Amino acid sequence: MRGFADSFWTPDYASGLGVLISKLQQGIVENQQILTIANMRAAAEEQYSSKLGEIAPAIDRMTNGFARDDGASVRKAYEGIRSEMIEATKNHQKIANSIRELVVNPFGRWADQHELRILNSQEELQIRIKEHYKQSETVKKLRTQYFNKCRLVEDLEEENKLAFQSPEKESADSPKAAPPHPPTIVLPDASEDFEPVELGDKIFPPEELKKLLTHMLESIKLGEVKFPILGTYQNTSTGADIVDFIQKSMGASTVSYAERIGQDLVDNGFLRLVGNVGSTFANSSRMNYQWRSKSFQISGIPEKKKPLMRVTSMGSGGDEVADSPTAVAVADLFSQWNPLNNSNPNETPAQRLRREAREADERYKAAVKKLDRLRCHLEEEMIDYLKFMERCELDRLKAIKAVVLDFSGAISNVVPSLRSTVDKMMLYQETIQPLGDLRYLLENYRTGAFVPRVQPYENYYGNVDEQTFGVDLEARARADRKRVPILITTILTYLDNHYPDLEGDEARRAIWLHEVPLVVSHHLRNALNNGKPFSHEVLEKYDIPVVANVLKLYLLELPDSLVSSQVYEIVKTVYTTTNEAPAESRVKVLQSTLGQLRLNNIATLDAIITHFTRLIDLTSADEAYVTALAQNMAPCILRPRLENNLTMDERHSYRLLRDLRDKSIGGESTRFPVNVSSPPASATGRGPRHSLEVPDSAGSSPAADRTGKPTIPSATVRDSITTNGSAGASTVGGDHTATDSISSTTTLSDPHAPASTANNVMEKSNSLSRSSGRYSRITGLKRDSVVENDKVASEAPKPAGVTLQDAPMDD
Repeated sequence: MRGFADSFWTPDYASGLGVLISKLQQGIVENQQILTIANMRAAAEEQYSSKLGEIAPAIDRMTNGFARDDGASVRKAYEGIRSEMIEATKNHQKIANSIRELVVNPFGRWADQHELRILNSQEELQIRIKEHYKQSETVKKLRTQYFNKCRLVEDLEEENKLAFQSPEKESADSPKAAPPHPPTIVLPDASEDFEPVELGDKIFPPEELKKLLTHMLESIKLGEVKFPILGTYQNTSTGADIVDFIQKSMGASTVSYAERIGQDLVDNGFLRLVGNVGSTFANSSRMNYQWRSKSFQISGIPEKKKPLMRVTSMGSGGDEVADSPTAVAVADLFSQWNPLNNSNPNETPAQRLRREAREADERYKAAVKKLDRLRCHLEEEMIDYLKFMERCELDRLKAIKAVVLDFSGAISNVVPSLRSTVDKMMLYQETIQPLGDLRYLLENYRTGAFVPRVQPYENYYGNVDEQTFGVDLEARARADRKRVPILITTILTYLDNHYPDLEGDEARRAIWLHEVPLVVSHHLRNALNNGKPFSHEVLEKYDIPVVANVLKLYLLELPDSLVSSQVYEIVKTVYTTTNEAPAESRVKVLQSTLGQLRLNNIATLDAIITHFTRLIDLTSADEAYVTALAQNMAPCILRPRLENNLTMDERHSYRLLRDLRDKSIGGESTRFPVNVSSPPASATGRGPRHSLEVPDSAGSSPAADRTGKPTIPSATVRDSITTNGSAGASTVGGDHTATDSISSTTTLSDPHAPASTANNVMEKSNSLSRSSGRYSRITGLKRDSVVENDKVASEAPKPAGVTLQDAPMDD
């Protein structure tokens, strides 16, 4: 059964958590409903006991009745009835006390603590989500700035190329040169595309910002203010008027928060302080702020300006000079230009643009790295939070089950006459199934499995040398100059080399099903996420299950699944319409479908399937393990483009993985073929490839060992699991690509082997036992004989460990 940690994920993180949080809030209300029932029942029992207790004193005040007749039998009946009333009073009071002691008080305290746990955990996680969202927006903004700078550099380089061309061509086309244009002052473009602005704690997109500024300019009083020497400023408002509008229209609860929004207006260039030094916003009627032209441009309201007047002397027209828009713009331009603050006074415009592009690139790259760290921390905390919430919800359901039991016991132990009612309550208690309710919550409200959404660094020139995870598989393989990315081949080789170190086949099989904490996987991921090859010494620092889990994390973080999501609907159609058709027809359709994949994807898929097929065969795995492994690895191999309620319960990825494995065992006749329109094997002059060939130094297969017993050394994965680069043995590469890409899995027998090798069959049992050392015998397999003559076949065997040879691409 899926848990919370793998059921409430969405690309924006917040949506899936919102669904879970709403259900947890519903659980808090349910706790209060249980408490209300218990409280009201206790109050009713106490009130009933009080009314019963009033019976005896009321009849005792009647002195002329049964009290006068001591020996009458009727009096004894009366006294028996009276004593039953007193006993009933005690019983109902006992019921009330039991309900409060067993249900109301303990469950009330537990429910309060449960609510605090839910709220505190929710607040901490929402802070992380908000930080991640802000950093994501910052990355988008810095990416835009970086790309704009790069475009400016390219435009300048194009202009420089045109500037050095010969002027004869222009003079030949026109009879006379055009007169030079008079010098002009370039003012800022009014049709600028504005970015979202943060005011207070809210980010305003351009459309909302336009509505807000329009409402402000129409609602806040605009006037003019005159200062000695400086002149008259149009379109001004006092700080008090602006704060009053913010509190009334923008919902600012305090003056300090309203002043913070006003300061954001000043910092973003919508207001400026006039008549004073500085740019501080304050709630004061003496502080005047002028609405800048940017505010009017965004809102579309015409700006009030004084007509431009001729100035004949410095002694007159000072106000007009101060109010002139041209003078204001020129003053702003000169205020921004300060040669004393220029750290690079001698650089040319081209050098300045290139420097700014480099600086923008560094800022963008640093922001992406920070975003990646925040994302990793957020995912770690989310998994911890989801697991903790799952335990809390399960504890809550168990607590309600216990409360119902105690509630019914408090009544049944005192009042036998309510047995039928109690029996019904006991029946209701027995129908409560905490695990069933938890499964119902998951099946009806889950939003998606754990698939990390990586925000990779996008180099303008397509370079991926500095990152490994989250990068397109083909781009990563091209950077590595391999058919299969180096990370995959290195990890698979490392695992092959360390399988013999584990005690027993059960331990070897368990490493792919072991649940590894995400924080540990992220620690190894950060060590490998640099785009560079790494050695086995890096992996030696971690447990083997952690290394295997990092490979699964790498496949999950790919932008698209290994078998592209574009063919998901085709695979779905194959498995929903060919149930009654023979397996051969389904295999042919899957062959054609997988043949559409990119060669890097086919080679990587081949390497992984080969590895798992060999592991299953060599460890004698049963059907239960094969099923569990296929279910665990299915999301890493094939995922839909968007996961929804319809795709979460589909098992097409699992069935595809089972078909790939089932068709990857046995001889060549049963191998899973993938046709990618390559030349046939006979045309290439190349013999059939054997995934488990173990060549000796001379290139031939080893014969029997010195004791005469048939032994087979640990399987060697040829040429990077026969997929990674060599022109002579590569499955996908060179001029002979992908002839047997998916069929290049474990070969258990060779139809061309000598007859003597057919008898070398031993019973499978703990095939990689440590008793015989690193190169122990592997039982239950037939060696592929690649001998050319009897002499080579009779040579003594040379032990060969699990090796993975990797060669550069030849294309």
